[in-house]
Order: sequence, then C-alpha cells, then structure tokens
Amino acid sequence: MTDDIYACHGYEVYLVGGCVRDLMLNRIPKDFDIITSAELKEVVRVFSQCEIVGKRFPICHVHFENTIVEVSSFSTSGRRFSRDFKYEFERPIGCDEKDFIRWRNCLQRDFTINGLMFDPYAKIIYDYIGGIEDIRKAKVQTVIPASTSFQEDCARILRAIRIAARLGFRFSRETAHFVKHLSPSILKLDRGRLLMEMNYMLAYGSAEASLRLLWKFGLLEVLLPIQAAYLVKHGFRRRDKRSNLLLSLFSNLDKLLAPDRPCHSSLWIAILAFHKALSDQPRDPLVVAVFSLAVYNGGDMLEAVKIARRINKSHDESFCELLEPRDLDFEALKHEVMDFAESSKGALSKMTDEYFVSQAMAGYSRAPFSDLVFIPLALYLKASKIFECVRGGGERRFASKQGSKIDYESLAYGSPQEVRHTFARIVFDTVYPLDLTE
Repeated sequence: MTDDIYACHGYEVYLVGGCVRDLMLNRIPKDFDIITSAELKEVVRVFSQCEIVGKRFPICHVHFENTIVEVSSFSTSGRRFSRDFKYEFERPIGCDEKDFIRWRNCLQRDFTINGLMFDPYAKIIYDYIGGIEDIRKAKVQTVIPASTSFQEDCARILRAIRIAARLGFRFSRETAHFVKHLSPSILKLDRGRLLMEMNYMLAYGSAEASLRLLWKFGLLEVLLPIQAAYLVKHGFRRRDKRSNLLLSLFSNLDKLLAPDRPCHSSLWIAILAFHKALSDQPRDPLVVAVFSLAVYNGGDMLEAVKIARRINKSHDESFCELLEPRDLDFEALKHEVMDFAESSKGALSKMTDEYFVSQAMAGYSRAPFSDLVFIPLALYLKASKIFECVRGGGERRFASKQGSKIDYESLAYGSPQEVRHTFARIVFDTVYPLDLTE
C-alpha cells in the first residue's frame, strides 16, 4: 500500500507508533499506522477506498483487503503541534528541516517506545526520544512528564496498562507513580471509550496480565468493582503472584487469542458473569462441566450430561468456587445446571446495574467510589444469549460447532456458535486442566 503513495508521487512515507515497536520485538502488530509528507487529499486521490475522518485531528482511513490502515499527514500533525503542544523541548543540535518535522511528530506520541519512525525504503528507524533504549530496558515511560501527559489525556493511563501487560514491560518510576495517583481521572472518559480500552486489554491475548496490572495500580476497583471486591475478599495482595479462578479463566482465554486473533467483547463479558455467579455460589464441578457443554451444544442437556459423566480426570481442587463432587442423578443435575445458568444471567444483570456496582466495594473504606457501567444494552443482550440456551432447554436449529479449530474471523464478529464454543473450551480447560498434577 505504501508503495502506491511513494511510487506515484515521491512523498515520504513512514511506519509510526506501536507497529514499529512490535516489529522490533518480532511481535505481530495489532495494526499499522502510516504518516506521509503528502496532504490527506493526495492520499484520497491515490486510493479508491479511502475517506478522511475526524475534524479536529483529521486522518485517512484506507481500506485494504479486510483491514483499515490509518494514514496521517505531517501537515495536519504540524498544525496540531503548534496549537496544542505546551511542553517546552529544545530542538536537537544539527537538526535539518526533515529531522525537525520527524522530531516534532515524535514528541506528540504518548510513550517513548511508541515514538519511533521507520522508513521502509531506506530501512532506517528514526528515534529522537530514546524509544529504542526503553525497548531494550523493557520500560514504558511517557514522552513528556507523566503528570502532564496523563492530565492532558487520561486515556493514556489505560494505554500504559495495556502496553505493559501485552509486552511484559515495567513502568518507569515516574510513570508508575502517576498511573496510580491519577487513576480516578479515567472516569472522565465516556463509556464507549472505556469499553474500547477494556476490550483492547481483555480481547487480544493479554487479559490476565492486564487484570493484574489494573489491580496493582488501583484501577480495577474503578473499572470493575465487582471483580476487585472478589480479590479483596480472598486476600489477594496488589503484587500477588498467586492465581485464582478469575485469573485462570482469563489465562486460558489468552492462550487462544493474539493481537491479530481477537475475540468479540461478549466473550470476556460472559466469562466475568460466569465467574461472578460461581464465586457467589460455589458449584459441583460436574455441574460446571454440564453447563459449559450445554452452552456449547445449544442447550441439549441430555447430550451434555452424557459427555460430562464420561470425564475421567480430576478437577482443580485449588479453586474455592468448586465444591466436592457429589452423586447427582439426572434430574438433580439438570436442575442445578439450569439454576446456574439463571445465576450467570443474573450476575450479568448486576454488572450492568449502577447501584449494585457502586455497592461492590462499599465495605472497604479506602476504596474509591465507582458506579461505572460501560456495557451497553446491545452488548448485554448478546452476552445474555450465551446463557439463555441452557435456561430455555435447548435451541431449535442450533448446530454445534464441529471440530476444535477456532474460526477467528467469526469469533471477532461475535458468531454465537464460535463464541459459545470458545467459552465452553475456556471453562472446561480451567476446571479440568490438562497439566493438573494429581
């Protein structure tokens, strides 16, 4: 795609931001961002499937196969710098005009490791702010002082968590301090933006690490008070290295996902609701197994029970949410499974109830107040349908997924068949782990 711009018009074209960082780390970039010396109207002329979006900070969305590539222009970036950039930086010595334009753009990045610029033709990486050194040190730090950076854009706090979780990087001391102390400011973001940031954290293969960092820096009680209350109740410390059922579920989700293979947000929301229901009322592991199998097959309880009764390996006894196995006949087992499905849907309702959310951490005097609900109605209804087939006694014309291979395109779009298959697989692998030492 960049070849078209460069070859047709001779403009400068660079890869910028996180994709350069990921390529240096031999990781798959979540997406690619491009900046060019061309005006945006020139980019539109080159590509038939391209439109300019945004009024304050316009960029081009270029549709390329099944992806959208963001293309920005040095000209609009320069106008933004002149208008909005308040922090003083001394121009580097020996900086020519092209260097100055590149340097000025890099200063607008959030973190030093995102402030790299790669010329794919000259095979040169431009680094004016120490990004390469911070990649070597596995460190996340802001380009400008963290207090200023996070107050200018509090969404950077969540991006810092997401990047550190995904890469396994640590924060610089200053960045860590202000991630923690400015964490309540994220409530100024609108609900849609918060959902987007949470989805980036939980749907792209680094959910467990994200939850641990959110907890460590005091953000979990703001974003997910119900899950924060669970950790407090079970004595989970801020820097705790132990695991539990909540973290194990998301660890198993992570094993199936990657930056280029995400899941639909309904899946991780359903996992949160499932765990809330199970932590409120622990269940027999066989009940959980039948439940997950019934989700998978569209509510065919008879088939789910037959398969579950053939399980010949032990459940993970370290989870307090799982009771000692009992000898349940079919009717008793069916009743408990349907009750659990009802409880899971009820837990989902609690997660979207502002009053209930506000009370989750009410018993802990030092916890910040949060009644944040960022799950919209449409997403709540989509997640609810994952459990409804069990409560309803089976769905007509529902065909269970055949085979174990995940169709990632369908999973990302929220196909009920694919989401249910993946949900059941995660639950089953968590309750009956393959590597359990007996």
